[in-house]
Amino acid sequence: MKPLNWAIIGPGAIAQQFAAAMVAMNRKVYAVGARNREKGQAFAQRYAIERVDDDIARLLSDPQIDAVYISTPHASHFGWMKLALEQGKHLLVEKAIVVSSSELNEINRLAQQKKLIVAEAMTLFHMPLYHQLKALITEGRLGNVKMIQVSFGSIKEPDPENRFFNPELAGGALLDIGTYALSFARFFLSSQPDRLLTTVSQFSTGVDEQSGILLQNNSNEIATISLAFRAKMPKCGLIACEKGSITVDDFPRAQRATLNWADGGSEIIEAGESERALQYEILNVEEYIAQGSNPLHYLTEDVVALMTDIRQQWGIRFPFEQQA
Repeated sequence: MKPLNWAIIGPGAIAQQFAAAMVAMNRKVYAVGARNREKGQAFAQRYAIERVDDDIARLLSDPQIDAVYISTPHASHFGWMKLALEQGKHLLVEKAIVVSSSELNEINRLAQQKKLIVAEAMTLFHMPLYHQLKALITEGRLGNVKMIQVSFGSIKEPDPENRFFNPELAGGALLDIGTYALSFARFFLSSQPDRLLTTVSQFSTGVDEQSGILLQNNSNEIATISLAFRAKMPKCGLIACEKGSITVDDFPRAQRATLNWADGGSEIIEAGESERALQYEILNVEEYIAQGSNPLHYLTEDVVALMTDIRQQWGIRFPFEQQA
């Protein structure tokens, strides 16, 4: 397979990490799209990028581009994704990949029609540690999964205009940090939850500030999730099984987990490197494109479906969303 020509849409902080990962892997970013041309030019100069364009639609029509990494705020993802797919580009898109299942369903139909790959840059889906932990559970050494607990809380400046609290920008904890927590839970649940209970406290703008989420599937596995946008909580995930439990601290890019056996013994499990998180994403997407399928996309679909159902229970709809 020939090297892919990548374009970046949105040269922000996470895009800098992506470009640095490409450089570290001896790959080349071909183009960058930025509405602020000066910002785009500075980004291109830093990472030796050949093409800069402040007209993103024009950029996406470039036939030399094979794949696009989208790192703009998630409220804008759907529009750029649709346009890129229409131009025949494979996609790697930052979390949250879209804001609703209706958006993702339309993206999936278009990608299938065009025979293109869509992947979410959900770091934990791509980290080697998670696949090692999943194999450990699948082997049965820990017995059946019974409970999963996930917490994630951060303190954001309570500014109604910033993207964290602005409903016009799809603000709220769920679509920002909650997508990580739900992805952790869904990764270890044996099937998609079909029972959902939740409660929410809303910010003055109407978006979710903090929440509790309870999930259960047909295997009677239960997951509890705690989210907060104005209170610090550890980024911690716990998988409790019949014969022991696994704790993953700083779980979004974790390289280490602690296994605690029911008899009191414990061991450390390590795999991969946190610093290489975006490199793992790139390698996996290259593999998906080469093989013509993304085996983890069902996880993204399930998480987006959960977030859609949760917001529906809360009665939170963003102003730009179409009525169902």
